[in-house]
Amino acid sequence: MSGHNKWSTIKHKKGKADAQRGRLFTRLIKEISVAAREGGGDPEGNPRLRTAILNARQSNMPTDNIDRAIKKGTGELPGVTYDEVVYEGYGPGGVALYLEVLTDNKNRTVAEIRHLIGKYGGNLGENGSVAWMFDRKGMIHVPADEVTEDDVLMAVMDADAEDVKDEGESFVVITGVENFEEIKKALEKNGIKYSESALEMIPKTMTQISGKHASSLIKLLERLEDHEDVQHIFSNFDMSEEELAALTSR
Repeated sequence: MSGHNKWSTIKHKKGKADAQRGRLFTRLIKEISVAAREGGGDPEGNPRLRTAILNARQSNMPTDNIDRAIKKGTGELPGVTYDEVVYEGYGPGGVALYLEVLTDNKNRTVAEIRHLIGKYGGNLGENGSVAWMFDRKGMIHVPADEVTEDDVLMAVMDADAEDVKDEGESFVVITGVENFEEIKKALEKNGIKYSESALEMIPKTMTQISGKHASSLIKLLERLEDHEDVQHIFSNFDMSEEELAALTSR
């Protein structure tokens, strides 16, 4: 794996703050509803729904909220129909942006996303304009307070995990898409709990930025993160740890 999605790492560490704002719950409810609509309401037969439910539980979402979201997705309860959309483009300094969106009004959302990206010096591109810069990988976060890196390695080595990275508070297991569910089951079989799992777009190469471009990019990412329709943000930016810490400490 050549690069790393730094914004995903930042947002993972800020997860508790997101939950307090309620933004995380909104994102999870949408994902549960769409997963149930696409693959049915039984998590045992619907890996996407199973992942969404586990992530919701790890974020302390009440069971009633999860059940209602499933029923809205399957049509047992009335609810909004969301479309899955991907937007691609470039941000300040020429960094690639890949956004996964769930929206009930594509015309409204694309106009708002285009406006935000343009406001901070970027531009929205055509589908496929930056996707080739990323590889889709499974990322599974295992809290480091109860297990060692060797514990995690031993649990996933026979399931063909690609890598295990120590990120301080957690170990991140990196997998191919085809092994994503198998790796999670291997962890569960060995009694290892994971706090979050997702399929992410990992950059093949990084774009170094600093100064005004770096500041504008972080402001843009934060605005996109707060947009009610944006589910996931992936970017190939790189900057010094000192500058990144200063820009994201607000």
